[in-house]
Amino acid sequence: MKDFLKFTFATVVGIVLSSIVMFFISIMIFVGILSGTETETIVKKNSVMMLELNGTLSERSQENPWDKLFGNDNTVYGQNDILASIKKAKEHEDIKGIYIQASSLGTSFASLQEIRTALADFKESGKFVYAYGDVYTQGLYYLSSVADKVMLNPKGMVEWKGLAASPVFFKGLLEKIGVEMQIFKVGAYKSAVEPFISTEMSPENREQVTEYATSIWNSLVGEVSVSRDISVERLNELADQMLMYSPAEKSVEAGLVDTLIYHNDIRDYIKSQIGLEEDKSLAILDLEDMINVKKNVPKDKSGNIIAVYYAYGDITTTAVSMNNGEGIASEKVIKDLRKLQKDEDVKAVVFRVNSGGGSAFASEQIWYAVEELKKEKPVIVSMGDYAASGGYYISCGADWIVAEPATLTGSIGIFGIMPNAQELTHKLGLNFDVVKTNKFSDFGAIRRPMNNDEKALLQAYVNEGYDLFITRCAEGRNMTKEAIDKIGQGRVWTGSKALELGLVDELGGIDRALEVAVEKAAIEAYTVLSYPEKESFFTSLLNDKPANYIKTKLLKDNLGSYYKEFNLLKSLEDADCLQARVPFSLSME
Repeated sequence: MKDFLKFTFATVVGIVLSSIVMFFISIMIFVGILSGTETETIVKKNSVMMLELNGTLSERSQENPWDKLFGNDNTVYGQNDILASIKKAKEHEDIKGIYIQASSLGTSFASLQEIRTALADFKESGKFVYAYGDVYTQGLYYLSSVADKVMLNPKGMVEWKGLAASPVFFKGLLEKIGVEMQIFKVGAYKSAVEPFISTEMSPENREQVTEYATSIWNSLVGEVSVSRDISVERLNELADQMLMYSPAEKSVEAGLVDTLIYHNDIRDYIKSQIGLEEDKSLAILDLEDMINVKKNVPKDKSGNIIAVYYAYGDITTTAVSMNNGEGIASEKVIKDLRKLQKDEDVKAVVFRVNSGGGSAFASEQIWYAVEELKKEKPVIVSMGDYAASGGYYISCGADWIVAEPATLTGSIGIFGIMPNAQELTHKLGLNFDVVKTNKFSDFGAIRRPMNNDEKALLQAYVNEGYDLFITRCAEGRNMTKEAIDKIGQGRVWTGSKALELGLVDELGGIDRALEVAVEKAAIEAYTVLSYPEKESFFTSLLNDKPANYIKTKLLKDNLGSYYKEFNLLKSLEDADCLQARVPFSLSME
């Protein structure tokens, strides 16, 4: 009887647990079916595309099934979806204009430049662009300034204050816990290691940050000056006045915005502008609607393909934690590029790079794959927000390089980090002993500092890596190693300056890169296809571990703005010894 009760209880528990698992799987399947249903959007007459910007921007959006289940409200927009939707809106005769609803968008200025350029091109069709914001962040004001009408809530504000870069330094924290970072690098400007060994910027780093921040700011101000018909000098005066804490009327008087209007009245205003009667409803198409609008182009029968290959995120050898499809794993990229190389229908490849770098070894492997691909067909690099250090390494061999003015690139340098946790182990009361058969048998042990011979070995390894890096750049850019070394040394450049230095070939976005690819492939009819293929809903569901998702979500929710710094330290566990990358945390506000 006792065994029977045990068996019965175990069976009941098993049934309950199985039911719970099946319940969650059923929910995910149902959500997947709903999300996988892509009904073509029928565009009504006098429609308006609404570009609502309130979330974060990625090169390509990748649906995360666990977001749907756990109700993650952070919207991730795909840059490719936005650009394609603006182009479709321009070509569709029933779409009369674009309405930008500016809230907050997590991205860098190069991406904003690319969207702004697309909006300027859209305006050439004679259609309108209107923008509204309760509060304009500086980046979204820059983007919105291209609009025909910039509207602001009567109690709203415009952030216009200039740029600031504020790196975080961990030396004091590491000293408190008893960890020393032993650094090996080449490049006076290779500042990625500074947060671990210093409490402030080096003179060289301050110099380069000042130069590229000023370059980006001047680019933004110049474009706003043209759009708003305000002099550059006046725009800098307004930045120094910090108008966002003044009444909204001051922003109108300064010419930053055109009119004050409540959000509730926007639709009526747009209806009046397009001549729609008050009793008629305004057809609004959001980004999801626009994605499902059929592209109005004749079907290409040539069979020619221009491939756009997206590579964004940290560069690693194997895939680690992917977030919204981000991460450049050399093992996968090599296989994908080899397939494109062998595909006779692919006539050219646009290699879209948005990366601050990562593993030097993985970067070299991707560089070689690009070289092999180049033997068969043209390779054009389109740089996003970053194509620096390892990101530049994998780009430098391309036939042509296109960058945005605000792209951060260059950073040609190498470094290595080896922790020494001896003091920490002593604080914890841990002691170690060792038996060795050879001189370097315990090389890399973090329980003790490195000796001089070990330091010499690792520094020589770093030097060799740097020499290979500048060799690849010199070959790719048809320059001497000495010339590359002079502008290398780990220094970060904007796209505008990189053009002057010969590190890139021209300024522009991915559309310009596509034009160059078509020219070099010498074809007329073609189809543009994106690679690698996005994961399906169910593949993503199987690949993503819910435990990892929940852990990450809890950390983000509890750490808030400090999550980025925490993730930085965590990433050191997965990093290769030799790194070709910009600072782990590089941002400007």
